[in-house]
Amino acid sequence: MSADATSCLSATPVEPPPTPPTPETLTYSLTLPAAPQTPAVARAATRTILRAHGLADATDAAVQVVSELAACACRFTMSAEIYVLLRYREGALRVILYDGHPRHTQPRLATACDTRRRATLRLLACVVRACDGDWGFGDAREPGGGTRMWAVLPREGASRFL
Repeated sequence: MSADATSCLSATPVEPPPTPPTPETLTYSLTLPAAPQTPAVARAATRTILRAHGLADATDAAVQVVSELAACACRFTMSAEIYVLLRYREGALRVILYDGHPRHTQPRLATACDTRRRATLRLLACVVRACDGDWGFGDAREPGGGTRMWAVLPREGASRFL
């Protein structure tokens, strides 16, 4: 081996070892099919992600919330996919789901649709309330339109959820 080849090998930078996952580094997005098995896939992914990031204490509440939002999104969407976002910020897990169901422009249709969606999310409302969190839904604000549903679960409240 020549001196030039040896110097190139020794000049290769050494990458530091990867940082282990922590709650503060939790940020995931998943695109899932709008299908009957999707809530189960979303639950399994959420369980794995939260445990990997040291949030096992918040898993039960978060898995229930993700499941309810995914089931609702799959029920209402007209598209083939839903989009799930999980983030941990400022001591709380944020769960956001986008579905392709457009918001209605006619006021009576919008009210009826919102009433159906709210009724579908009754269990979600109970879980979020038990965790001292917050939730809602509205326009997706995405280029394709649709509906954005979200829930915020403070870790302290979620860890007390049974």
